[in-house]
Amino acid sequence: MTKTFSRTSPGQPGPGNPPTRRRWLAADAALVAAALLPATARAQSDWPRRPIRLVVPFPPGGSSDTLGRVFAERLRAELDATVVVENRPGGTTQVGTEIVSRADPDGYTLLQGSATAFAVLPNLRRVPYDPANGFEAVGGVAEYVAIVTVRKELGIATLAELIELAHREPGKLTYGSAGLASVGHLSGEILKREARIDMLHVPFRGSGELVPALIGGQIDLFIDGVGLGAATSGRAVPLAAFSEFRHPALPELPSLAEAGVETELPTGGWGVMVPKGTPPEIVGRLSEAAEKVARDPGTAEELLRAGIVARWIPPEVYRKRLEDARAFYAEFLPSIGLTRTE
Repeated sequence: MTKTFSRTSPGQPGPGNPPTRRRWLAADAALVAAALLPATARAQSDWPRRPIRLVVPFPPGGSSDTLGRVFAERLRAELDATVVVENRPGGTTQVGTEIVSRADPDGYTLLQGSATAFAVLPNLRRVPYDPANGFEAVGGVAEYVAIVTVRKELGIATLAELIELAHREPGKLTYGSAGLASVGHLSGEILKREARIDMLHVPFRGSGELVPALIGGQIDLFIDGVGLGAATSGRAVPLAAFSEFRHPALPELPSLAEAGVETELPTGGWGVMVPKGTPPEIVGRLSEAAEKVARDPGTAEELLRAGIVARWIPPEVYRKRLEDARAFYAEFLPSIGLTRTE
């Protein structure tokens, strides 16, 4: 007897390819394909599935810390995830910035970036991270609007009077800052250069120590965002917003130029950064969430009470601003005696 064999094409029912067997083979193939996907691709699809940490390279109590906590709280709602603030001060923002640069690029470690870390320090010393290419920019979220604030006992009410006093008593006035090469320190040096005055710099460990030092008479003035609280409470006297525009919370206070000092001011502000190599999909989702938080009127109101102006800056614009600020400080720092050390 001659046996007859039937031929069936793949996917067609037949004696050699029953439907049930085909379904099993298809399911197995799908499982194999999923297993072969890169781990990063699978991780992106369910991000975030565990807590996210926001590294704030400043100590608790100052403007930067306030921004980090407000931002983290509101980011939780946008991402439906736990966002934990981790203060890692040290080295004038270097410690916290390095920690993030070495973290896994998986979207679970964020940096509250600043001009200090990306524009100032690289011009002062070799930093253990790449300020130009070592991070992905999520976007800028807030502007730093410092206020020239003096203690009431000085008996002055305008920036012109402060400059006049400094001219009469060169080197006697003391100004505090959040630390060497901090924004407050460099703002004081810019004021000294442009007004041709001499003041003594007194560095502290953070902005949170400035108001008590001012009220206690340890310093005569500071240029910092925490001046808003001291001014509105009547504990100190605001003279000018150290900015190209007036402070939204003190609209009657003149800008620096309006107060009589016209100069170029570097920009930068605060932003959110992640390690280089973070998947674009995650960076995009973070950017969308950060923009919503920065543009939210509730965020603006809450931050303004701490002297911070919420403002969304797209990632590429924020990166360009940091580059420009880095170029500014490359010329300015040597002029005030701060030279790069290797």
